[in-house]
Amino acid sequence: QVQLVESGGGLVQAGGSLRLSCAASGRTFSSYVLGMGWFRQAPGKEREFVAAISWDGVTYYADSVKGRFTISRDNAKNTVYLQMSSLKLEDTAVYYCAAARGTAVYTRAYDYGYWGQGTQVTVSS
Repeated sequence: QVQLVESGGGLVQAGGSLRLSCAASGRTFSSYVLGMGWFRQAPGKEREFVAAISWDGVTYYADSVKGRFTISRDNAKNTVYLQMSSLKLEDTAVYYCAAARGTAVYTRAYDYGYWGQGTQVTVSS
């Protein structure tokens, strides 16, 4: 099993920055080859893909965040990060970290078998 805990969410003004972290525990990066991803869900909307990173660092982004968000991972620390810059009102959502066993970059929610509880990001005007 893999447990994921997100942190770093909060309230930020439009144009500002936040860095989310996702710490993995249990059968983590040393035991499994894991692709990692970030998703978000705004009130009244479906969960949507934000960014993903493969075991060896290949990244992929949703068009809505490309150029503003950066996903990275530190395998030694079993941690994945999402650096968010130039935040917009529409980035307001609960952000979820997810892990998928395998070597690819995964962009679909059903590829992920492990999920965190989420962290709230609120962007104000």
